[in-house]
Amino acid sequence: MKRSGIFNRRLSGALAELGHTDTVMVCDAGLPIPAGPAGPPVVDLAFVAGVPSFEQVLRGLLDELVIEGATAALEVREHNPSATALLDGLFPGSALELVPHEALKARTAAARLVVRTGEVRPYANVLLRCGVPF
Repeated sequence: MKRSGIFNRRLSGALAELGHTDTVMVCDAGLPIPAGPAGPPVVDLAFVAGVPSFEQVLRGLLDELVIEGATAALEVREHNPSATALLDGLFPGSALELVPHEALKARTAAARLVVRTGEVRPYANVLLRCGVPF
């Protein structure tokens, strides 16, 4: 058994397959995820409302991945101050792109992976763009 890091075998395996510029959507329990064969694979971590939190999952993923940029919904600024503070702290300056929520949802369809958290606050979603470790 692993000593540390991500234990969920579906998530761990999916992360190992990511490459440069692949995107990972980390989303709340309410984000509509495109279904069917054309939709991205989903690792649903939601257990009960708020567990695991958006912050816990995001920080865990950032420990495992090299991220060169992130995209969040512009509406997060107005509707979710705690997610805004978290994202601003983790992605300072130009590392965080803000787009309208509808545009973020459209980009979800092209994500290589969707990780669903138990978060139940609005706009607790971020699209991560993978980088390389050199």
